Amino acid sequence: MGAQQVADRFAELYGAGPEGVWAAPGRVNLIGEHTDYNDGFVMPFALPHQAVAAVSRRTDGVLRLHSADIGGDITELRLDDLAPGGDHDWTAYPAGVVWALREAGHEITGADVHLASTVPTGAGLSSSAALEVVIALALNDLYGLGLKGWRLARLCQRAENVYVGAPTGIMDQTASACCEAGHALFLDTRDLSQRQIPFDLAAAGLRLLVVDTQVKHAHSGGEYGKRRAGCEKGAALLGVDALRDIPYDGLDAALARLGDEEEVVRLVRHVVTENERVERTVALLRAGDPRAIGPVLTEGHASLRDDFRISCPELDLVVDTALAGGALGARMTGGGFGGSAIVLAEAADVETLTKSVEAAFAAAGLTAPRVFEAVPSAGARRLV
Repeated sequence: MGAQQVADRFAELYGAGPEGVWAAPGRVNLIGEHTDYNDGFVMPFALPHQAVAAVSRRTDGVLRLHSADIGGDITELRLDDLAPGGDHDWTAYPAGVVWALREAGHEITGADVHLASTVPTGAGLSSSAALEVVIALALNDLYGLGLKGWRLARLCQRAENVYVGAPTGIMDQTASACCEAGHALFLDTRDLSQRQIPFDLAAAGLRLLVVDTQVKHAHSGGEYGKRRAGCEKGAALLGVDALRDIPYDGLDAALARLGDEEEVVRLVRHVVTENERVERTVALLRAGDPRAIGPVLTEGHASLRDDFRISCPELDLVVDTALAGGALGARMTGGGFGGSAIVLAEAADVETLTKSVEAAFAAAGLTAPRVFEAVPSAGARRLV
């Protein structure tokens, strides 16, 4: 849905046009899964799919919310009543951002909001982060808060962690707020230092496909939290602040110190090796060798499947079918337990690979997957 359509619908709902229209994208994580809450490295890029918000200020302490995707009536909330755990539907995300901004000392006196999004929900493509970031950016502009993208990302993460109750790391919000078109974002989640890495696959005759398995996941569910708690236990047992502090060449010694803590051993091994895979991918892209990242992606899937144990039969089917069909590499992406996989392929092989994956799903009696090309796109911005 375009900016003008969202603005026109806002006017229909609220009786006057908005003060502005903003957009924030979903993201695909190229490599670096479940490393962000371990102070590690990640490498996402923004998708063309985005959440769009038309917003105007209010002065009466009221937040009014409407979603084109959900439909129904306008939801009206009082700012003074906003509290963690109080909302249990989509409104928790924008409301949580307002709560986080006010808790941080920023004077927000209310807003009217109309939202529309093309980011698939439950597909591991950060639909919730896009929703949070677009609200944060709009309020930042309207209220003249002067907050940089990384600061908005931190506030949005707090909204999701504390207000919504989903223990996510900082990657999704930072990707939505800070990515640049034509680049992947090499992000150190400890200090939030960033490097934009050129990522023009088309120029190399390559494509990166996203395969949405249509299997839904929810980060606020218990399994994601269990993995995070297990990583924190591993760091405590090893006497480090975060698993980021375990060097790749010291992994074997660290695992030996964990003894019979089998589950923790698997989690630690994934995080440490995944950080190394991110650094390897950055080096390969900077050297102008994008084809060589294919095996690194596939290694990452094996680690997520076997050590972190967050894949599912549908994701494995995508990866196995794509690799058998000649893909350069493939892996699940996102939080896991469903969602999407990515496939790196020669441009000439895209149609054949797509048909192969669709046929495999049909043969297994599964819902047809949604397949589209991932094009590195712009981060959050004002449209109107």
